[in-house]
Amino acid sequence: ILDTLAKVAEEGFSDDAIASSMNTIEFSMREFNTGSFPKGLSFMLGSMSKWIYDESPTEALKFEAPLAGLKEKIAASGTGVFKDLIKTLLVQNTHRTTVQMVPSKTMEEEQLKEEQDRLAAIKASMSDEELDEVISKTAALKKLQAADDSPESRATIPSLQLSDLKREVAEYPIAVTENENDSGVTVVRHEMGSTSGIAYAALGLDISMVSFEDAPLLSLLTRMMMENGAGKYDSVALSERIGTYTGGISVSTMTTPVRQVGVPGNVITDCDSMVTKLVIKGKATSDRTDELFSLFNTILTDAKLDSQSKVIEMLKESKARMESGVQGSGHSFALSRMRARYTAAGYLDERSGGISYMNTIKELLEQAENDWPSLLARFEKMRSSILEASAARDGMFIDLTGDKAVLDKIQPSVDALLKGLPGTKNGETFQDFYKTDHPWIEAAKKEMSEQAPLIDEGFVVPTQVSYVGKGGRLYDNGETLSGSASVVARFLRTGYLWDHVRVIGGAYGGMCMFAQGSGFFGFLSYRDPNLSKTLDVYDAAADALTAAADELEKDPEALATAIIGAIGDMDGALSADQKGWTAFTRWMLNEDAEGRQKFRDEVLNTKPSDFRDFAERLRNMKNPSAAVVSSKAGFEAAAKEGKEFTLTDVL
Repeated sequence: ILDTLAKVAEEGFSDDAIASSMNTIEFSMREFNTGSFPKGLSFMLGSMSKWIYDESPTEALKFEAPLAGLKEKIAASGTGVFKDLIKTLLVQNTHRTTVQMVPSKTMEEEQLKEEQDRLAAIKASMSDEELDEVISKTAALKKLQAADDSPESRATIPSLQLSDLKREVAEYPIAVTENENDSGVTVVRHEMGSTSGIAYAALGLDISMVSFEDAPLLSLLTRMMMENGAGKYDSVALSERIGTYTGGISVSTMTTPVRQVGVPGNVITDCDSMVTKLVIKGKATSDRTDELFSLFNTILTDAKLDSQSKVIEMLKESKARMESGVQGSGHSFALSRMRARYTAAGYLDERSGGISYMNTIKELLEQAENDWPSLLARFEKMRSSILEASAARDGMFIDLTGDKAVLDKIQPSVDALLKGLPGTKNGETFQDFYKTDHPWIEAAKKEMSEQAPLIDEGFVVPTQVSYVGKGGRLYDNGETLSGSASVVARFLRTGYLWDHVRVIGGAYGGMCMFAQGSGFFGFLSYRDPNLSKTLDVYDAAADALTAAADELEKDPEALATAIIGAIGDMDGALSADQKGWTAFTRWMLNEDAEGRQKFRDEVLNTKPSDFRDFAERLRNMKNPSAAVVSSKAGFEAAAKEGKEFTLTDVL
């Protein structure tokens, strides 16, 4: 690190690197896209960097003068301004610490023993009276933690009323043009009030022809498309080009269940109808969309796949990231594993990003190191399948978000992009994914019983906490789902689970999730000191909901609060590009405005009886199973309390 800093301080940066960085920063400042985070809060937090030092709070929000000053310095001395800063603030700065971390397979046992010995020594030094006092205070604390706030206490907090809420669903602009310019490509537009001269674009292609065996490689392929270079650009030059002329480009996959034709939006299904897309997203000012779309095409058709060293590096990074992730975010892996047992779509997601994907990463790494030509051939075959000339344009889309002036100005660039895309306009057509099962579904179902059995699984990692998951399906295929279920699920998450898993149990988080399409429901805990006790909390949730329903009959204000919270989740703030993408996603999933309004009406009309109905479904959860990430000691303690798991060592 120090050698690299010294080298940069001596040699500086290229003009292209500086231009790219400056454009990226300026674009971000002018766009000021806070996503779903409220802009008002962003302004407030931004002002703090000056305000807390008794300077003007508004000065922290003004960037024009500092930006102009930096541009003047760069014009005068080029890379010198950065060389001086690196030399002064980093190379010559001796206020630094080097920490060397050494892995240990016995660290968990050593820490556990140290804690047990320390607590035993403390207990041995205490008198009977002192021990009784601790027990008494602990009982008082638990009583306080379990107590509900009184209506009088809640009334002191300012709150909305149901009458303050909008009863109508927010709908966003969308205009769909199929086969635009006789190109065979569908163009979707979202005309917003203002997007500050910025165009937001996405290009999507169907990837259902990629084989089921190669589907887990798609996430790696998308990284290669962005990080290996493309066309005449190496990896650095491509990154600089993107930074200089755009506000950013990304490549990802979209794998999502869709509503089958003729099936109402509130009917539970197996989610076997899916759309799978490769999506390139980007943004640029309206005068630079030619360059944005040119980069789209270059990345899509001419990405450099033949870089063994880069792929090995990516695989090692992915392996390290996942191993760290399962220890720090085990609840996400537990949820993914549970969902894989109940639907083929859930299994496909887990296979491409869950615990089982860790084995795939290891196998790919071995193949990349020892048999690179065969792995390269798989990637090239995947790209060829996606870009197959006879079918590439069927299912291809361009999604555009901008204000009217932006959409009008970029139309010539859109026309040029349509002409230059791969594929032929009158080629083959794919199956109708809104009427039939996706091609990967059949193979996924064959694997599920063996690779994701309906058993309680434990995943052993070195950790002092647990991530406890338990779930199953609450609805059968063909049953209808009411919007009130989202109110009840949220009530569980913010009330019962918060109190008993987090406040009383001591976990950093207690939550639940409900999949409205498949009817899957899952309990989860985050950084949990308990395992067996948390499972007991989950098992008692149905009774708690029944009791809550009785209380809500007497306390309509508490019911209103639960409804308002659910509406708040539905009505989060969205930026212009998010509104456009939301409208596109609704269209892609085959949703309809009538179904969305019906769901919202059901949320607003939630009654205590809906809580009782949901509680009954929890009691009768179909084929429940658990997935837990914890330590060896954690599973041993759970076994003593009758909670047995089929264990797998992850690392």
